[in-house]
Amino acid sequence: MKKIISPIIILLLAVNSFAQVKNTVTKSAITFEIKNLGLNTGGSLGGLQTTIQFDPANLTSSSIEASVDVNAINTGSDTKDTHLKSADFFDVARFPKITMKSVSFKHKSGNNYTGVFNLTMKDHSKTIQVPFTYAETATSGSFKGSFRLNRIDFGVGEKSMIMASDVTVNIEVEIAKG
Repeated sequence: MKKIISPIIILLLAVNSFAQVKNTVTKSAITFEIKNLGLNTGGSLGGLQTTIQFDPANLTSSSIEASVDVNAINTGSDTKDTHLKSADFFDVARFPKITMKSVSFKHKSGNNYTGVFNLTMKDHSKTIQVPFTYAETATSGSFKGSFRLNRIDFGVGEKSMIMASDVTVNIEVEIAKG
């Protein structure tokens, strides 16, 4: 009996370990676009930290948690970056991270999915939908998504005649499958 139980325990541990593997991000880009003075302007956010457990065959057990470091904002202008980090906008001294945590996923068609996420920025949380694509090879997976949000809903800046309230966020993440 011990000879049968030992391989079963080893198999269960191996399967459980595989299911808990966290994928490593090998490449990422988080960019944003907003109209300012009628012109499209934008930048990027860095310092991405993630825990991704995404299985297209089992969406109910899939999860994604991510955060970015707002101190790593880059608009190409030190003056703009400093202003965006100030209490007028992101207030990085008090709120250095923006976080997203998945609630659920739905398969649309082909490589197209929609994720429902809790997005927290400056102590304001809101549920958002993020349409994205997911493509995989034997060794990697690639996520590409884009969504819009109203910066005022998150206390980022104030209403303005000069700067739009709607911001488009683009996310591209490549992972090495574990």
